[in-house]
Amino acid sequence: MAGTNPLQFIQQVRSEVAKVVWPTRREVVLTTVMVFILATLTAIFFALVDLAIRGGLQAVLGFFG
Repeated sequence: MAGTNPLQFIQQVRSEVAKVVWPTRREVVLTTVMVFILATLTAIFFALVDLAIRGGLQAVLGFFG
């Protein structure tokens, strides 16, 4: 593996960072809101599944107990 000197490395890093397309503030806000909405919907879904499983187990155990 050929080594590069620190100055060349820094120049290469700067040229690669210049190629990055940074998101706008609006895009960041929208994706953040979408993450919170989807996390909330997922939490509600799993809470409902948990309640259904708990109710089913209580019914089965009540029937046999």
